[in-house]
Amino acid sequence: MTLLELSDRQEIQDLLVDYCYAVDHQQWDYLDKVFAPDAFIDYSELVGFRGNLAETKVFLANALPQLVAYQHSISTSQIRLVGDSAHGRTICTNAVVIMVEGRRQTMFLGLWYRDTFVRTSAGWRIQSRYEERGYEHNAPPGLLPEIGAL
Repeated sequence: MTLLELSDRQEIQDLLVDYCYAVDHQQWDYLDKVFAPDAFIDYSELVGFRGNLAETKVFLANALPQLVAYQHSISTSQIRLVGDSAHGRTICTNAVVIMVEGRRQTMFLGLWYRDTFVRTSAGWRIQSRYEERGYEHNAPPGLLPEIGAL
């Protein structure tokens, strides 16, 4: 592996971490440093949303404050570099605290981020993201889209 490949992989890994921190700290404008301006983000398997970067920022700003707490944790990234683009698949575990019938309930969501990355003049950015549903634990019935309805 060359030094450029090592550097590219580290920069991409930093993007994945930066996404988690931006979302968990509700820093929506920081997502401009994570995604390409014309990025497409698809969260439809878990929350029924897909859209461009501007639409995603509005969706997150409206949806996430309704939760009591949440925390994204990523691991096991598989990155395939192809020149100035790359493909990745990364595990995310998301602990989410919601209010159910007046009490706090913690659920766990397991998912994969399937990403396409592109090298830009500002560095690597996520060009597209697909959030692939893995599992859920302790989710209230009817909260998440039905798998067959996707």
